[in-house]
Amino acid sequence: MGVPMVEVGPEALTFAQVVAVARDGARVALTDEALKLIGEARAHIEELSALPRPVYGVSTGFGALATRHIAPELRDQLQLNIVRSHAAGSGAEVEREVVRALMLLRLRTLATGRTGVQPTTARTMAGLLNAGITPQVFEYGSLGCSGDLAPLAHVALALIGEGSVRDANGELKPAAEALGEAGIAPVKLAAKEGLALLNGTDGMLGMLVLAIDDLRRLLVAADVAAAMTVEALLGTDRVFAADLQALRPHPGQAASAANLRALLAASEIMESHRGPDCTRVQDAYSLRCAPQVHGAARDTVQHAELVAQREMASAIDNPVVLPDGRVESNGNFHGAPVAYVLDFLAVPTADVASMSERRTDRMLDKGRSYGLPAFLADDPGVDSGHMIAQYTQAGIVSELKRLAAPASADSIPSSAMQEDHVSMGWNAARKLRRAVDGLAQVIAVEILTAARALDLRTPLRPGPATGAVVARLREAVPPPGPDRYLAPEIAAAAALVRDGSLVAAAEAVTGPLS
Repeated sequence: MGVPMVEVGPEALTFAQVVAVARDGARVALTDEALKLIGEARAHIEELSALPRPVYGVSTGFGALATRHIAPELRDQLQLNIVRSHAAGSGAEVEREVVRALMLLRLRTLATGRTGVQPTTARTMAGLLNAGITPQVFEYGSLGCSGDLAPLAHVALALIGEGSVRDANGELKPAAEALGEAGIAPVKLAAKEGLALLNGTDGMLGMLVLAIDDLRRLLVAADVAAAMTVEALLGTDRVFAADLQALRPHPGQAASAANLRALLAASEIMESHRGPDCTRVQDAYSLRCAPQVHGAARDTVQHAELVAQREMASAIDNPVVLPDGRVESNGNFHGAPVAYVLDFLAVPTADVASMSERRTDRMLDKGRSYGLPAFLADDPGVDSGHMIAQYTQAGIVSELKRLAAPASADSIPSSAMQEDHVSMGWNAARKLRRAVDGLAQVIAVEILTAARALDLRTPLRPGPATGAVVARLREAVPPPGPDRYLAPEIAAAAALVRDGSLVAAAEAVTGPLS
């Protein structure tokens, strides 16, 4: 069954729709309502363009040059100039999924009828998405106010048949060539359209939606990792009891603790030390407090989801076309609401990774692992086991702590002091993407290590759920033995964490985890 068509109208898109277009290549179609609203707004712009008095964004310059009235014969050139001059990005090429998310979210804003673009401009944006044509966007250039100007300008450049794009096969080529091969005519920009294509928070918002999609999966994977480590270290599950968790009614904490109870159910290893002679009254915080940390991270993601939903229901442009035909300047392009939650998410991302690294270290320390060999090595001294895998975790966690420093607390004035306070939301989004990728790798190392430790607890068997995770991992990674090339095993485990395979193995036993 193919990927469903995503209909783009004035109403907000869903997270699933953004992910489907950005990551799965879903096609898009503008609704009849969207085309009606776009046409009505365009008629207002053309009426205003014909007036002798200047109208900001229609017959004037922009930013610090907003006071200049532009003669009618120069207005088409003005639209070209704003796109060409603002396509000033630099650095590494931005990922295809980010650009596709950015394009879809901008298309949806066009579909509200609040920007004044021509219907053909919106149709061409949809055409690029459906043809798999991805404009080449670069990492640096956005200050997050007036929106993601440079990234959006590179997309607009492709609409007019200029700049570079990647085709559906990923080949880099001139935009004019790719559009021609796809049978798409370049757009001829008219009054107001340059601003309408550039003034949006769509890049930072797209990266927020994708990060939330990733973190939803990774936080469940973090619970899986924690459960496996609790088992491997002969820890107690009594602290995860529902009545204890209810004493502190944070919803994320309750969900995480419920996951841990389900994952540890019917474990021979856990049952082996429940007797009256067990002295394990209190585990280390990295085990005992996992629901509190993983749960707080979930609650933070939930707050970020709320902000993203509000932003996806917005019509960001400056000036904006109101229902009564007025064209008004505004400040809705400021990225602060999105920037703050992008920064906020980087904090629990670093903290969940930090806790995961501490659990891993405990499994490798002979003095704290309750009978496991040093570094889980086959022959300690001859073999190093997972010693350096923990170094890799530590290196990533150290970087994640740096990435948790907020970008949105910074501001550098621009545009001759007209744009004197900016959000840096794009920067916050870029560092969050790196942090989320680091978290996936850290969790993968913990699961890889915990699976090895559980195998070394034989003949005692782990619970059905954690055992299923070990079995799925063993399809890609061999069981314990003498030292071997470890990097490919870490990469394989990280791939299984990212795509949800290990969580799916657990859920085949437990049912859906929260």
